[in-house]
Amino acid sequence: MKKFIAVSLIALMAMTSVFAGGSSESTTEDGVTTLTFAVWDYTQNVYLAKAIEAFEAANPDINIEVQDTPAADYITKLNTQLNGGSNVDMFLIKEADKTKTFYDRGQLASLSPYIEAAGIDMTAYNGTDANFTFDGQIYGMPLRTDQYVLFYNKDIFDAAGVPYPDNDMTWTEFEEIAAQITTGEGANRKYGAYFHSWNACVQNWGVQDGKHTIMSGDYEFFKPYYEMVLRMQDAGTCMSFAQIQASGLSYTDVFSQGLVGMLPMGSWLINTMVQRNLSGESDVNWGVAVIPHAEDVPNGYTVGATTPICINNASKNKDAAWKFVQFISGPEGAQIMAENGQVPALSGEGYLETFASAEGMPEGVMEGLYATRISPDRPAMDKVTEIDQMLLAEHQLILLGEETVDEGIANMNRNYAEIMAN
Repeated sequence: MKKFIAVSLIALMAMTSVFAGGSSESTTEDGVTTLTFAVWDYTQNVYLAKAIEAFEAANPDINIEVQDTPAADYITKLNTQLNGGSNVDMFLIKEADKTKTFYDRGQLASLSPYIEAAGIDMTAYNGTDANFTFDGQIYGMPLRTDQYVLFYNKDIFDAAGVPYPDNDMTWTEFEEIAAQITTGEGANRKYGAYFHSWNACVQNWGVQDGKHTIMSGDYEFFKPYYEMVLRMQDAGTCMSFAQIQASGLSYTDVFSQGLVGMLPMGSWLINTMVQRNLSGESDVNWGVAVIPHAEDVPNGYTVGATTPICINNASKNKDAAWKFVQFISGPEGAQIMAENGQVPALSGEGYLETFASAEGMPEGVMEGLYATRISPDRPAMDKVTEIDQMLLAEHQLILLGEETVDEGIANMNRNYAEIMAN
């Protein structure tokens, strides 16, 4: 009878530790669960260490062991580990469009049961969870987000006597203002605007409406934005694609050297500009505004990329891992991120106020980060990488004048069909 009771108690303890995936918790003799957390460039992302420190202080029964990998090698190493049955418990996904690949291989634990049990309102993530939702289940919690905003050079606007961009500008107004603030000739020219060479820096404005993606297949919705950029190239109000290729300058150099009045770019540039100004590398007097929008697209709609944190489906510590995932992606983690120069995926004016109060931040940066919807620049779907590369090739031909806009879009449509059929 004693033996039967002992066996029964062991079975009961194992059963009660199972939740949302059926794996039992793995603990040490002192009752501490150790979780392995895979990240890239750990020392450069201070918020991670701060969040782990705060979490461990509040949860002394859980220890986080960081597995750090250089950014260039991260995805390759993570793939190798997960394919080999690694005991990594949690991981970030660099290049969020690759989330679908991990899902297809059965390597992501569903977070939906945990989210429902915790009563988390996912609308607070501005739709960014859509990129990590497959077959009605959420497989990654949005952690941090980089969204497209409008950077502008105050001195160029002041010299032209033009008011600074407001936070409800249309693309039509953007084109008009670029013409008003363009000055000079040759090496002394100050361009009204700059579109970087990435296809995202034109095609994003087509997917900004939240109705289309780069996987839509019929790319007629790109047409107004290619026509706008080509008009501006011809008018000399933005640097041409050929000039960008010939100059060898990065978009950061172009803006920090005061060569352009307006730059649509990701919010990751904010911290870079702050550091360049604080170090004396740049003296540009700059500001940030909400990204322009089409007349039929609501203000606050933008495009971006969100980094998810996921739980390994093979983890034996899913319950403990969820505690950390909920912490770092929730209000406490969002506050820590904001304090350390990152924009959290979780929306809230308090976080943006914290972010905007950091040394060197320009006035108005909090209002410039206003967003009501953030559509993914590259959705997590099958063959998205192939499609993106194809769209880039056609993008280059259009902006170099080797194809008309209509020819380029026709080629995009045909190539999309061929890629998806194979």
